[in-house]
Amino acid sequence: MPKLGVITDGISREFEHALTVMNETGLKYAELQYLWDKEVGDLNDAEITKAQSLIKAYEMQVSCISRHNFAGMLVGDTEVGDKNYNRHMDGLHRCIDMARELDTNVVRIMSFRREMILFGSMGADHWVTSTGAWDKLLKLLELPVKLAEEKNINLVLETGNNAMVPSAWLGKKLINDIGSDRLRILWDPANSLYANEPTYPDGWEALKDGYIGHFHIKDAKVNMAHAHVEFCEMGKGDMAPYLEPLANEMKLNNYNGYISLESVYRPEGGSFEDGYRASLPKFKELFDW
Repeated sequence: MPKLGVITDGISREFEHALTVMNETGLKYAELQYLWDKEVGDLNDAEITKAQSLIKAYEMQVSCISRHNFAGMLVGDTEVGDKNYNRHMDGLHRCIDMARELDTNVVRIMSFRREMILFGSMGADHWVTSTGAWDKLLKLLELPVKLAEEKNINLVLETGNNAMVPSAWLGKKLINDIGSDRLRILWDPANSLYANEPTYPDGWEALKDGYIGHFHIKDAKVNMAHAHVEFCEMGKGDMAPYLEPLANEMKLNNYNGYISLESVYRPEGGSFEDGYRASLPKFKELFDW
């Protein structure tokens, strides 16, 4: 049975209110990204103690510490040990410490900033391919993975819409190329729509055999030609044709990991909490088996 939860700031950044809504609506696994006015990894000791106390009081469990570690950085402009790289490594260290304090062993990382064409042939490798970018990505991830191995923490790298790993296919390749049991994919199939990857069967087939370490689900309407995205109630967007077959396959394969509702939909004139409540029934219908 999957462990159903939500990224709490998708309800509210007021952490106790988010936990109250979770408790009311029957979700027990809190993914932490922003609490109050800070991103995880930036909370001080007193704030972490307060969060720990609230989690215990509301009988929740933490699924993942989800700071945007290594997001938005161009691999060609980044070197191991430079100022910005070290800043992100410091953030990762703090997230690992926070994960231990809050009794989880799952910490999110991102895969830097997207290069559109990583591989090419028949002349494309000369004219349009970002030659060397993939190998540079592997090098930049060596230190985070080594840290995870030393700390016995599981890193989950998200398929990001503006990241070097936007698709499940590339996620599988990354895991195989790095070869560490401490790195898995945080699959966000709606983000992979930006890579023109069908969630099912393509995305699922790429990751189903042990590559998924965490899972985000949301819905969106994507217009890549217009560089535009519109978040929407679950089942009302471009994910709609994939949701039921994906959920059925996950059930058949006895998926029992975390699934976080990523509550990023805000209805017109409403709040993110309103968007959460609109998508929650479909979320439970699909994944609460």
